[in-house]
Amino acid sequence: MIFLFRIGFLEVSWVDIIDIALVSVLLYQVYKLIRGSIAVNIFLGILALYLVYLIVRAAQMELLATILGQFMGVGVLAMIILFQPEIRKFLLVIGRGTEFRENLFKSIAQWRNSYHEDVNVNEIMEAVKTLKATRTGALIVFSRDVELKFYVETGDVLDATVSKRLLLSIFNKNSPLHDGAVIIYKGKIKAARCVLPVSENDHLPPHFGLRHRSAIGMSENTATLVMVVSEETGRVILARNGIYLRGLKLKQIEQKIVEYLQNTEPANWEEISEEEPTTTEN
Repeated sequence: MIFLFRIGFLEVSWVDIIDIALVSVLLYQVYKLIRGSIAVNIFLGILALYLVYLIVRAAQMELLATILGQFMGVGVLAMIILFQPEIRKFLLVIGRGTEFRENLFKSIAQWRNSYHEDVNVNEIMEAVKTLKATRTGALIVFSRDVELKFYVETGDVLDATVSKRLLLSIFNKNSPLHDGAVIIYKGKIKAARCVLPVSENDHLPPHFGLRHRSAIGMSENTATLVMVVSEETGRVILARNGIYLRGLKLKQIEQKIVEYLQNTEPANWEEISEEEPTTTEN
């Protein structure tokens, strides 16, 4: 075995470098699957609990250490149960060899440079004006970093350029594509009639229907920005990371979409440069 260099008593070889590189790519793929979802919070909670366990054991607090130790003893099983959706997605990606290789090479190629094609926000806002005026229900998902193939495949693939006329045609009440979500990625309408996960948050307003709950559920599970136009009132809400904003003006809606697409969102996502809308958190 050929050694490259030595760090103290450790001898680093080519095999070690390759091993570290492969593990890094694997961890990055796992991160992409759970990024923006509640799985990240669960993982941080488990990590915090483990750190508490180490502190308690070091302090020789026998009773508390024994109780926490029981949780640590079934840690692997608990991780499998808690992260079942993410593990399932990861295994599906591996099973689809072509998709896995595509994501792998894209990750390596885009490790240093990320490119996001601009979405025609003016066309979207013109469509939103008409949807509001006619009280036509709509559900639009904006994805900046991920193609969301899992959700695209639940609907009808379009891969069409974003335009006002196309959006109005899709959400027309007589259209076979209106029942579901439109997913927009890199300036394209990737698919329509997509099925989104429904939020299980019990604290949402009772008047929120399936469309609103799907928007919030999608924002909880992915790093996307989701917009809903209410069929009953014509009002628009935006959802991000399980938090939603309502009572927004058209200019504020446009501002939020542009900030998301350009990755210039404020640390406090609810912050609006103009007058503040009504906000509600998870």
